[in-house]
Amino acid sequence: MSISNENEIAARQRMAQLFDDGVFSEIDALAKSPGGESGVIAGFGSVGGAPAYAFSQDINVNGGAVTAAQCKKIKKIYDLAAKTGCPVVGIYDSNGVSLKEGIDVLGEYSDIVKASASVSGVVLQIAVIAGACLGTSAVVANMSDIVIQVENSDFYITTPSSLTAKDCHEAGTADILASDFASAAQSVRELISLLPPNNLAETPLFDFAESETALNSSAGALDAICAVADAGSVIEIKSAWAPGVVTAFATMAGSTVGFVAFDGGALSPKSAYKSEAFIKLCDAYNIPIIMFIDIDSLEKENENAVLVAMTKLVSTYKSATAAKISVITKSAIGAPYVLLGAKNSGADFVFAWENAVLSALEISSAVAFLYNDRLANGEDRKLLESEYAAGAGAVKAAEAGAVDSVFAPGETRAALISALDALAGKRETTIARKHAVK
Repeated sequence: MSISNENEIAARQRMAQLFDDGVFSEIDALAKSPGGESGVIAGFGSVGGAPAYAFSQDINVNGGAVTAAQCKKIKKIYDLAAKTGCPVVGIYDSNGVSLKEGIDVLGEYSDIVKASASVSGVVLQIAVIAGACLGTSAVVANMSDIVIQVENSDFYITTPSSLTAKDCHEAGTADILASDFASAAQSVRELISLLPPNNLAETPLFDFAESETALNSSAGALDAICAVADAGSVIEIKSAWAPGVVTAFATMAGSTVGFVAFDGGALSPKSAYKSEAFIKLCDAYNIPIIMFIDIDSLEKENENAVLVAMTKLVSTYKSATAAKISVITKSAIGAPYVLLGAKNSGADFVFAWENAVLSALEISSAVAFLYNDRLANGEDRKLLESEYAAGAGAVKAAEAGAVDSVFAPGETRAALISALDALAGKRETTIARKHAVK
């Protein structure tokens, strides 16, 4: 690798920071527009120990204007990735298309959009927002499986905009917020080493050590994930958006898994959308999905939004063919239990902690329906709710065949590893169709 143009140093430096040991083979190094440089560096090499393609736009070349030549170089990266099954990393830093090239560049840009869409869920795509990523570029970047945004970068579709990188992270547009490009590149390396490169590849295997944190019933969602996952392996996705659910990649016994962990309270539309998106990502690459369920109701402030979001989540979960394991940690009550926590909800195994409460009705509704006479006779509603909850325990559910196993929180890791071993060869054939409608 050599520096052929001083204006391209920034893009080359970013490529060098991304690829292992700073080494990559440049692709179409001499390609350029009739009036100057292409404004993008494209190459192939090792990222996080795995082969990958990458391109890096350069804001220093004509203000980062996207030219037809640049589009062709990026399109070639996607074509090669589709043939080889290697991931694509896009480093975005451009103020938009070159107005001098007019309709020609717009047609080439459309080819990039089509190329990205055609390999979505086929090869892993990661976007790094390193500088300006505006308008159509923002759409192309957002089509990636995972978006990593550097602080002080710009990522929005309508200009001018006051959106900050923090705003994008809190809205879930940026999956990971990085303090600088070096940190973003490190996140890319960690993700590429952790995830399968394409939808036909096996999940990677790693040496591992068990977490030293003991899991107990008071643990929050993220703490529970960290306690059962291999030590130091957890990578949280969309951490600032919809904090009622945690989505994260990790390894268990050295093999990659995806966690969706609800953190108690009501299920909100945002929590459902966040979970749905992560389940789709895991299922696309056949990554086992482990769901920790602690949901006691549905959010009542916006019932139509909850209905739409819950429908999408349930449809996605039931349609997923990756290995699926549910653990009811504290509460699975009402529609969330019926649709996500019940044994016939689509999970391959359903477990429950020994003190968990499982109910097809919200407890207050169940008491009003079942204990109406006792309420009319003046019995205390709170005591009746406690009585009902005691009869809706995990052991009772297991005796009725509603869950596969009941255990103490500290036994969760061993139970999950055993279930993952049992599901290692899972193959599921579905009815032929293009896609679900909802």
